[in-house]
Amino acid sequence: MTSTTRYTPVAIALHWLLALAIVGAFGVGLYMTGLPFSPTRLKLYNWHKWAGVTILALSALRLLWRLTHRPPADIPMAAWQLRAAHVTHQLLYVLFFAVPLSGWAYSSAAGFPIVWFGVLPLPDFVGKDKELAETLKQVHHLAAYGLGLLVVAHVAAALKHHFVDRDGLLARMGVGRA
Repeated sequence: MTSTTRYTPVAIALHWLLALAIVGAFGVGLYMTGLPFSPTRLKLYNWHKWAGVTILALSALRLLWRLTHRPPADIPMAAWQLRAAHVTHQLLYVLFFAVPLSGWAYSSAAGFPIVWFGVLPLPDFVGKDKELAETLKQVHHLAAYGLGLLVVAHVAAALKHHFVDRDGLLARMGVGRA
């Protein structure tokens, strides 16, 4: 593919790194909540928080890159598909920030500080408040499940374009050939 039809190497790297981090954090999040209180559960909660902060940082970098580097032109497709793709991407970006920020706020309200990788203590996002913590917990869960559903839709659409339409869409992000 030419440079005008393919994302930049930095955009591709940020895309796949963020994708892996989100899938990993989602999986750990699902697993850890089902565990009984134990050192393993506490360790996984910390890993999940570290992943969330990392996702937040990667999301900021990705947004900054996207705002300063023009993406390739859209490939030809039905107008409704193009609109759905644009809305999905916008919602993904919103949730890239909403999920980790709501998790950080929940952790702060619950009185559990975040120390990124056990080294960098982050400031509390909100004050300790048990009632607020319960609300933020639900916000975090709903936003995470919303992000999960959008990721599934995004992957399904990409695979449809790759295997059914064979229009080179997936090659723009470094997979396959045009």
